[in-house]
Amino acid sequence: MVDFTRVQKELAECNRDEKESGISVMPKNDDLTRLIGTIPGPIATPYEGGIFKIDITLPDGYPFEPPRMQFATKVWHPNISSQSGAICLDILKDQWSPALTLKTALLSIQALLSAPEPDDPQDAVVAKQYHDDYQTFVGTARYWTEAFAKTSLGVEEKVRRLVEMGFPDDLVRKTLEAVGGDENIALERLLSA
Repeated sequence: MVDFTRVQKELAECNRDEKESGISVMPKNDDLTRLIGTIPGPIATPYEGGIFKIDITLPDGYPFEPPRMQFATKVWHPNISSQSGAICLDILKDQWSPALTLKTALLSIQALLSAPEPDDPQDAVVAKQYHDDYQTFVGTARYWTEAFAKTSLGVEEKVRRLVEMGFPDDLVRKTLEAVGGDENIALERLLSA
């Protein structure tokens, strides 16, 4: 049985320093076993500037079993499947410990983006390109980041950005909903209100 008290504490911990770390975890709907994590692309990598979403499913044995995580955002990386988003990372498999948290797992995934391990790939095509033609790998990874990790901000990210400008959270949410999620039109309406 999932320890929901721990999950709630972990969600609070992840989101407490979101402004500094850029890492957040939110429930999908009202189900605490289905979550969505968000990590920023690391600086000085082809993933810089991207916002990557990760689907998280907590098994019944959590925290004694690792969370199941996979990228919802398409990413070009040797340790991440370009097809399914599956992640090759030891702490998500046999090196998991109940002392680890969702945040440490997301930080580890972010670190993996900075330091690929092409000799232990999840995606052999990407690993081959990484080894054989590094510049093309970097260009492809940057292109995928631009195409898939920067195209549209999630609602929560849009809300966060507008709230940081000084607008009240509830007004921001209502305005975004009224304009179909378009952040620029929402900002214009908020400024003219």
